[in-house]
Amino acid sequence: MEYTTSEEGRNLIKSFEGCRLTSYQDVAGVWTVGYGHTGNVRPGMSITQEQAESFLQSDLRKFERCINRYVTVPLTQNMFDALVSFTYNVGTGAFRQSTLLRKLNRGDTAGAAEEFGRWVHAGKKVFPGLIRRRQEEKELFLKETR
Repeated sequence: MEYTTSEEGRNLIKSFEGCRLTSYQDVAGVWTVGYGHTGNVRPGMSITQEQAESFLQSDLRKFERCINRYVTVPLTQNMFDALVSFTYNVGTGAFRQSTLLRKLNRGDTAGAAEEFGRWVHAGKKVFPGLIRRRQEEKELFLKETR
């Protein structure tokens, strides 16, 4: 089954990424615009709200493909959304190499959920915003789907 991000998942990502229509350097020094979009972004670049939404949709497809490809166990919609938000933030390479993914694919859902809290650093610094994001992702990951 190919999952796609729900509206709740999109809103979670939007709430943490925020939307900036003028390019800026994120905490890691990467040029960013819109909802955390980093592809082909230049200093002084400006986009419209419609472009920000388009970049978000395109970026989501990349992260959805990653989750659909590398997760080998069944997921709930909430688990999928949490994993897309997580991967949107840390990147596909980090996700593929993560203990979170290894535990999840072994069927250790609780152990995988505990791994979210380890991803709160940018560089060597802990960021309160990442602590909040990982907590919300973990809660969504463990939330029962109605």
